[in-house]
Amino acid sequence: MKLKVLISAVMAIAALGASAQEQSSSSAVLSRGPRTRPGQTEAGAPGVSARMQAQAGASRPDASLKYMRVIYRELDLVNEDANAPLYFPEDLVDGNENLFRIMFRLLAQNKVPAYEYLDGREDFTDANRAKMADIIERFDILATPAKGFSEKNPVYDIEPVDVPTNEVLGYRIIERWEFDNRTNQMRTIVEAIAPVIVRDDASSISGKTPMFWMKMSDLKPYLQAQYIFTDDDNNLASHTYDDFFTLNLYKGNIYKTRNLRNRTLAQMAKEDPDTLKAMQDSIQHRLDHYADNLWVPSREELKKAREEAEAAADSTATAKPEPVRSTRTRSERASTRSRGEAKKPKAKAARKPKSTSTPAAPSSSATRSVRNRRK
Repeated sequence: MKLKVLISAVMAIAALGASAQEQSSSSAVLSRGPRTRPGQTEAGAPGVSARMQAQAGASRPDASLKYMRVIYRELDLVNEDANAPLYFPEDLVDGNENLFRIMFRLLAQNKVPAYEYLDGREDFTDANRAKMADIIERFDILATPAKGFSEKNPVYDIEPVDVPTNEVLGYRIIERWEFDNRTNQMRTIVEAIAPVIVRDDASSISGKTPMFWMKMSDLKPYLQAQYIFTDDDNNLASHTYDDFFTLNLYKGNIYKTRNLRNRTLAQMAKEDPDTLKAMQDSIQHRLDHYADNLWVPSREELKKAREEAEAAADSTATAKPEPVRSTRTRSERASTRSRGEAKKPKAKAARKPKSTSTPAAPSSSATRSVRNRRK
């Protein structure tokens, strides 16, 4: 009996030792961790973390888009009447503000962020966020810190007369042209806008200088609340600033497209005005007629095109050719005429026909030959 109890005790102690050894080995394995590099599986294949999946999903293009192009356009407020609603009224009139007053007021109140205007690819991130203090100092604008001012909340008070609305004579915008497969239509989205200040004095800022970028998605709620006049014949303000950009009521020249080398059209055209204008017209024509090249013509369209081609061929065949007039001067024609006359061969004299009459008898007065006379 005692032997059985002893044997069972020994077996229990052995089982406890084995379980303790297994626990220690498993804990050692957990403490060491996998012997693989970050982003790799044990077999050496590249792994994908949750963060990588999120980034890949965020940068993934929309599957419904077939075509997309980014266009940089410059809007002139002085020479283009279509852009006048962006400039007028210069001052506050019945609570109405022009576009730059709205943008600058929102920036001074720290309600909408602005971003640095980089001479290259724009980056609308917090790292490139423009500071209101730097803008005020750079463009010599009078402003005072407002109540509640702090580094996290930089708000300023600016008098309406100190806002340089009369010097902002243009804008630069970034457009995104997209062709949607679901609607089979081309749409234009304005992504960002930058006011351009023009100064001719001897200050540090001279000529055309873009001030900062603002994203249209941040401005959209405030632009929807401001109604503007778009037509002199209709004095009813039936459109908002948001409608003005959504309906593409503005006009401007293309000065750049997004490209690998990040060059402007002026750089590509080598400062040649005719080449630059041809490039701008070509890009605009492709954007306007991109959707036209995606459709197969119907039978009616093919028949109409065939009839027009036949009519054009018939009109060309029946048209009488116009006489070709010489472009030579009178002196040239005279010199040619004189050279032709000089080279003309002389006419040969006509031969007289042989006479068929009987030859006349010898004259009687002729002296006879006496050589064979008989003696």
